[in-house]
Amino acid sequence: MLSGEVLEQSDGTAWMAKFCLNMLEMALLLANRNPVYEDVAIKFFEHFALIASAMDNLWDEQDGFFYDRLRTKDGSSITVRARSMVGLLPVFAAVELDASSWQRLPMFRERALWYLEPKLRTKNHLYYLPSSGRPGLISLVEKSRFQRILARMLDETEFLSPYGLRSLSRYHQEHPLVLDFDGRTCRLDYEPRESHSGLFGGNSNWRGPVWFPLNFLAIESLRHLHNFFGEDLTVELPTGSGKRANLDQVATELRRRLLGLFLLDANGRRPAHGPNPRFQNDPAWRDSLLFYEYFHAETGERLGASHQTGWMALAASLVAYRAR
Repeated sequence: MLSGEVLEQSDGTAWMAKFCLNMLEMALLLANRNPVYEDVAIKFFEHFALIASAMDNLWDEQDGFFYDRLRTKDGSSITVRARSMVGLLPVFAAVELDASSWQRLPMFRERALWYLEPKLRTKNHLYYLPSSGRPGLISLVEKSRFQRILARMLDETEFLSPYGLRSLSRYHQEHPLVLDFDGRTCRLDYEPRESHSGLFGGNSNWRGPVWFPLNFLAIESLRHLHNFFGEDLTVELPTGSGKRANLDQVATELRRRLLGLFLLDANGRRPAHGPNPRFQNDPAWRDSLLFYEYFHAETGERLGASHQTGWMALAASLVAYRAR
């Protein structure tokens, strides 16, 4: 940013909220064994609550989406209306709250309720179990917002591609984001493969391709959310189809699409191999799968660094889950 401007980031804020929840989850497990950790759990819950309160400022009620916001030197703000992963990440910041943590830690229980309701004047981030009347889920996003975000996420004209979730909505293919600021014009187009920009070596980041680790995070988060909501939260899959699905079924469909990158399709082709005839047709090569950095959102072709055995090893976890 130029001197004096501040970018309030939806994804950065959501990452910190998720970090606090993950640390809270560990602190609660420790506190059930040793009460000295109860103070640590309270600290991370309070940090999460403050971040959640700030996150509300990045919600756009008209679009039903989270956006970054640019604060300028004169005190005004500009909403950066990019329908990208920055608006999906808040959904993934949620953690289940088991009964023992709530019942056996009275100081944590009282402090959590006080901090949300009397102090921050909100209770939208605790979800209660109707059977017991205790909270069963702590989440950055409230249920009504879940459904609006997921409607965009599962729309095949927006985020849902044949091979997973796009990092930028295909909406921007026909509606590029143009931002006039400080005498400059900045433009964001949907680019499902390498970027036309030389930034980051042409790496597309949040400009359109399918990124495996973010899709894996979406699948894991949807499963955890289903553990709490069950059949009480269903969405159209895909959006506009009239077919309802629970969140576990959504996770299963995302997994199917991701693994479809590597499997033979109806024409005997592996989408990840792209148009390369040697990899598609030569028996010595067609079954030799390499892991790549990211994938073309429309064709599934592998892109970026090859031998990406870091986050792409997550594919083995999806295969193992499918086998189970």
